[in-house]
Amino acid sequence: MYNILSNERICEGIYLMTVEGAFQEARMGQFFMLRAWQDAPLLSRPISIFNKEHNHIQFLYKIAGEGTRLLAALRPGDSIQLEGPLGNGFPDVMGRTALIGGGIGIAPLLYTAKQLDKPDIYLGFQQESYLTQAFEPYANELVVRIGGSVLDDLDLSRYENVFVCGPLGMMKAAARMAEGLDTKVYVSLEKRMACGIGACYVCSITNTDGNRKVCTDGPVFLAEEVKWDAELSL
Repeated sequence: MYNILSNERICEGIYLMTVEGAFQEARMGQFFMLRAWQDAPLLSRPISIFNKEHNHIQFLYKIAGEGTRLLAALRPGDSIQLEGPLGNGFPDVMGRTALIGGGIGIAPLLYTAKQLDKPDIYLGFQQESYLTQAFEPYANELVVRIGGSVLDDLDLSRYENVFVCGPLGMMKAAARMAEGLDTKVYVSLEKRMACGIGACYVCSITNTDGNRKVCTDGPVFLAEEVKWDAELSL
């Protein structure tokens, strides 16, 4: 069990939890399974690494059900169970890189930005932006858009690599924009998980080479390998 240092309400339904601990092995784009209850709900909750310092780790999350409501009720000094880091995160890349986050999809991108050499960062929100100032020190250029699509603000051909996290429709659109380009687009997918370690198929997605598990094969995949129509029909 780990000690919660803070659990701040950032805006309506959005919380930032800080947990004490070093977690030196954590890499950009990975996640932890969080749990702070005994029996119900049955499953732990997979939450991306938002940020990590030498003595603490942070998780940015949105209330979406009973589990995240219980997480939001935790206070400094409470204990929480963390399992991780888990999954295959964003790859180490060379060349000009852009990060694109939509809504709560910004969650895995701050720690990622800190590991890269001043990427361009594009953050989109439907109604209200949050925590954008945290990205400023690590961005070559920071673009924040409220309303519409943040994809309207960039030309993917300017980049060798693009890391995207957000709504499925936005990630599919980014994949389509990259067709015919040399740009590699990597997407971080979110799925309901049971085990988090690949022992079941709850978090499977349809890929070009068959079913893949988001928890162990991902959560990061090459966008060109994802069968987007199958995912959007679920």
